Order: sequence, then C-alpha cells, then structure tokens
Amino acid sequence: MADADVRIERDSLGEVRVPADVLYGAQTQRAVENFPISGLRPYRAFVWSVAVIKRAAAEVNVGLGLLDEKKGKAIVQAAQEVIEGRWDAHFVVDPFQAGAGTSHNMNANEVIANRAIELLGGQRGDAKLVSPNDHVNMAQSTNDTIPTAIRLGCLWRLPELLATLDALADALDVKAQEFDDVVKSGRTHLQDAVPVRLGQEFGAYAQAVRHDRERIATAGDRLRRLGIGGTATGTGLNAHPEYHPRMVQRLSELIGQPLRSSGNRCESRQSLADAADFSATLRTLAITLDRIANDFRLLSSGPATGLDEIRLPAVQPGSSIMPGKVNPVLAEMLNMAAFQVMGNDLTVMMAAQAGQLELNVMMPIIAYNLFQSMDILIGGVRAFTDRCVRGLKANREKAEGWLAKNAILVTALNPVIGYMKGAEVAKEAMASNRTIREVVIEKGYLTAAEADRLLDARKMTEGGIQGSGGGGG
Repeated sequence: MADADVRIERDSLGEVRVPADVLYGAQTQRAVENFPISGLRPYRAFVWSVAVIKRAAAEVNVGLGLLDEKKGKAIVQAAQEVIEGRWDAHFVVDPFQAGAGTSHNMNANEVIANRAIELLGGQRGDAKLVSPNDHVNMAQSTNDTIPTAIRLGCLWRLPELLATLDALADALDVKAQEFDDVVKSGRTHLQDAVPVRLGQEFGAYAQAVRHDRERIATAGDRLRRLGIGGTATGTGLNAHPEYHPRMVQRLSELIGQPLRSSGNRCESRQSLADAADFSATLRTLAITLDRIANDFRLLSSGPATGLDEIRLPAVQPGSSIMPGKVNPVLAEMLNMAAFQVMGNDLTVMMAAQAGQLELNVMMPIIAYNLFQSMDILIGGVRAFTDRCVRGLKANREKAEGWLAKNAILVTALNPVIGYMKGAEVAKEAMASNRTIREVVIEKGYLTAAEADRLLDARKMTEGGIQGSGGGGG
C-alpha cells in the first residue's frame, strides 16, 4: 500500500501499517495478515453481540465513575452504530483465528474506539483520546466477553428460530387436517404394513417439530446465565464489584430478554457446556428435518414409477437434459442444511471438550458454527415451509390404490382367524394377485359381510381390536 493509503497504528508489539479507510486498527490488521485461512467473515450475530457488550460496559463503567462521561457517550454511540449494522464491513477477522477470540474482541474494540475518536473530533488511531484497551475494553477480558457474546448472539436469533419452527409445525398440522380422510398403506422397514391415514403421518411430523422446538427453547434458557465481569480467569480482577450484576441487568434491558448471573464466573469461561447443549438441540432438530425431508422424497417419488402419494409444488425444472422432469428440490435443500448442522454440532462438541484449566480457547469456532447452524436452519425451514409444505397436495387415487393391493391388511383378522391362518391368506393373496377379502371368503374363514366389516381400512387406523365390538370393531 502507498503511504497515502495507510495510517500508522501501534499496539504492544510496535507499529503496524493499517489501511487508511478502515475503522479497525493494529491488532485487527495483524490478525488479517496472520489468519488468511478461509475468507469467511464473522456472522452478524457475533458482531452484534460483542457490540452490545461494549455499549453496556461503557454505560456501566460511566455509572460507576470509572470512565469519563464524554468518552463513555462516544463509545456508546459508536457501539450502537455497530449494533445497527453500520460498520459490518470493518469486521474482518477469519473465524479460524487466535484462540479464545482475542482477535475478534480487539476488532470490535478498535472499530468502536476509532469511531468514538471521530465522534469526538479526533483522528483515527489517537488512542490517547479513546483507547481500544483502556476504555472500550474496560473491566473486560476476551475470556469473559466472548463466551457472553456467544450466549447473547444465540439468544438474539432464538425467537426467530422458534417462530420459524412454529410456522412449520402449523403448516404440517394444516396438511394433517386436510389429509385426514386419505387412508393409505403404512410402511415399516420400507415394506407394506397396516393402514394409516395420510393425516396421521403429517400430524406426527408436526408433533416431532414441536418437541424439537421445546428442546431448543429449554436449552436456550440455559444460555441466559452470564459470567460477564469474571475478566481473565473468573476472579473479576480489574472489574468493580458491582460491574457483574449491573452488566447482567443492562444487557437484559438492551436485548429485551431476561438474563441472569451464572453464579460462578470461573465456570463460565472454563465450560462451554451450555453452548454444546444448545448445539445438540439444533442437531436433534436437524435429524427430525432430515427424516421428514426423506419421507417427502419417498412419498412423492415417481411419479409414474414411485409411490406418488403426495405431489410437491413444482418450483423449478428438474433436469438440464430430461424434459418435464421435476425434482423434490426443497426437500433436498433441507437434507443438505441438516447435514451441515450435524457437522457443525460435531465441531462444537469437539471444541467444547477441548477447554483446559481456566479457559476454553476454541470459542471462535464454537461461535461460528452455532451462528451458522441457526442461520441456515431459519432460512432452510422457512423456505421448506413456504415453498414446499404449504403447496403440497395428496394423491388420493394413488394412495388408496396402493392400499388396495396391501396383503398386510390381513393383520386386522388376527383376533378372529388367528395369526397362522392370516399368514396363509396373505401368502395366497400375494401369490395369486388377489385381495385378502377374496381369499378369506373363498377359504370359508369369513362370510362376505364379516370380511367387509373387519377389513374396513379406515377403522383400522382408529385403533382397537377388530371384531371385538370394543373400538374399531
């Protein structure tokens, strides 16, 4: 870079040439040069959450008489601008960076400090006016800032994720009601089984999503436990005794959600178990979504040579060579999103167990993977709900046609003719390509009227013992 394009900033190692047009400073520039790893940038949730902490810290430290009010107000305004997304382009540290997240923390400190300097009429880099370390980072350490930021960033998007899951479950419930009178062949081991209603299948999908939502909300509640104010090792060195409770209160106000003290600030930087727990609930959701997407692909397979029991909305051509082909692209997308979340959870798990003594230094990659998982789950589920679930249709003719050929309907006759005779009837029906009704009447095991009553497929989906007169009979 030409001299006119740079400014000189200093950190504890000496002078650093920094691009003149950026808000970050020396330590961020060193990180950019040291970690040209992936070309990835931090998620907005990480930028937002650290900026919220910086704003709250400035307000608390001014209130405690530790930070000059004029400097504090400038820091608050600068941090608020970061919160609003104004300076996202200046957050440039690769997720694969120095342990603990010092580089990301200093990126925030420097951007906010330099912007505060500008607000006070100074020139970028004038740390005497506003220091990234002494003023923006006052009463903080990377070691308590980053784990707090991980929690806040997840909580920031948690309501959006939960609402997205509610919308999916609601849409599946609508389909469950719409399809409740479509009786079809059940399948276990991918083989014919006793009948179910298509509405029952979809109602089960909705319930599974609601269970996962509950798990996520419960794990999210544990993220509300903050250890901010523990500074480097959890002892609170260089933080006012009132700093911790005041920070918890102010952060609660700023994010509009209830937060509480962790109760042990040493534990809060040693253990990332709450983050791992939350990630695991996202993985469990991904398992459910993957299973539902696979079922959609199976149920819509064909259409001429597959099950073809549901028809998914045609949203794009399915082939560059085969005219007229339409693929289950939204379900395929959801599969891939689920795989990514599962992989992210493995990374979070490995990183969470890698903590040593007073600190887990793997926090940057925990943050990146958690925020990515939430991002793609919100986007993936929303697209699947809006562009697939809401528009899908049942193919009643095909579903009921498959059911008519299902020899396993004989199961309903077990209480009347017994398992062995039922097996005999099923084998003969399949071998002769006839219905269970035809064979069981021919053999004299049932009259036509008895067969019609006992082989009522709809009643089979309602439970009870066929022929007993007590539920389903």
